[in-house]
Amino acid sequence: MDPTPFIGRARERAFLEELHGSGRPELFVLYGRRRVGKTELLQQFCQGHRSVYFLAAQVRDRDNLRGLRNAITEGLGDELAGTVEFPDWGAALGFLAERAGDERLVVVLDEFPYLCEGDRSVPSQLQRFWDTRGKRSSLLLVLCGSQMSFMEKEVLAERSPLFGRRTAQKRLEPLSPVETLDFFPRWDLRDRVLAYAVLGGMPAYLTRFDDAASLRENLLRDVLRPEGYLFDEVAFLLRSELSNPATYNSLLAALARGGERLNDIALDVGVDSTTANKYLHVLRELRLVEREVPLTDPDPLRSRRGTYRIADRFLAFHFRHVQANLSLIHAGRGERVLAESIEPDLPRLFDEARVEFVLEHLRREAAELVGEELPEVGRHGGRYVRAVARGAGGTPVAAIVLGEAKPSLAALESELGELERAFGRAPVKLTYGITGRADRPLEVERVPQGELV
Repeated sequence: MDPTPFIGRARERAFLEELHGSGRPELFVLYGRRRVGKTELLQQFCQGHRSVYFLAAQVRDRDNLRGLRNAITEGLGDELAGTVEFPDWGAALGFLAERAGDERLVVVLDEFPYLCEGDRSVPSQLQRFWDTRGKRSSLLLVLCGSQMSFMEKEVLAERSPLFGRRTAQKRLEPLSPVETLDFFPRWDLRDRVLAYAVLGGMPAYLTRFDDAASLRENLLRDVLRPEGYLFDEVAFLLRSELSNPATYNSLLAALARGGERLNDIALDVGVDSTTANKYLHVLRELRLVEREVPLTDPDPLRSRRGTYRIADRFLAFHFRHVQANLSLIHAGRGERVLAESIEPDLPRLFDEARVEFVLEHLRREAAELVGEELPEVGRHGGRYVRAVARGAGGTPVAAIVLGEAKPSLAALESELGELERAFGRAPVKLTYGITGRADRPLEVERVPQGELV
């Protein structure tokens, strides 16, 4: 497998460069799910700058301090640092502030929650350092973590000793659908879209698939056998974020089977609606599940028409095809799971992914076509109108997503008429299709029917 170049994250890299050149001391908090690419982003950034990058481990505090000492020696070529025993993190950061002098120095403390496991006073030590020396230094200090609940509650929240000290923060999200296409340049467009349909936008998952082999071969190697890199990934993710994942697993399985409404999901799992709602709320905070209310609903805040869906594509794929066939996979029958469960489902997966490409395009570019920003964008359950939006000036938008078959004009006009009645005015019509041209996978308006995948 050829090394994968660093793909995407242009906006995040530009923001890091902005912080670097600000001329002020900066305390930046970066967090996000495991495998989303935080470490790679920071390491790429550090390569071009004077920096000390330290990845914490789940060891005692003294060992992490020694690890930072070694990182300083390596990053700055400072032999003196190799002879120093730091008594605490305030002293270690004070040493770095002194070595920085008047020149910008990037200091990354990656997996910051591990430091706090070893010593609960670390946030308070950093607060004292920042208030006394850090805010007058030339440091760009980055605190990075994968335990999202910890980072939000113990670093960013008002109760944290570090509250009010950070100068910027970023929750790193998965790559956009279009960005994922660059991981598989040797595949045709349909397989590239299907790879997104299976893996979503997590860089660590995308880099596991090798486009020198087929999509089928990658699924068999990395997903459909117990030794595969992605086979246990979901279980690991849930264990790292949730103390008792059993009920969460059942809720996610119910959603993957097609459950959408709270009462139906609760009935499937065998819990009451109040309990199901409490667990779903946690999954929504982690952005593993989302609740969608139709944009046509006149009162979305009080709507009872909201539906739930798994927000992460690989999580949905796992619970629909892997979790449901664990016995077969453990018995070495991954090819049977692929043939009987996954391959018949590929048209649905492709269709779902196609809608996500359109939603991304609406959020990013369609304002040029409509003439105003589109602050509200959402899915729509029509046969042809698959997404709707509402402009800042109230202009409704209907996104028509074409498939291989020629659309029924009567059915399409019926859907548009329903939207006009719901919105109170005729929507602007945008027509989309995913074409076979790899250089432009999304075409807007007058998509040539012969080019559709």
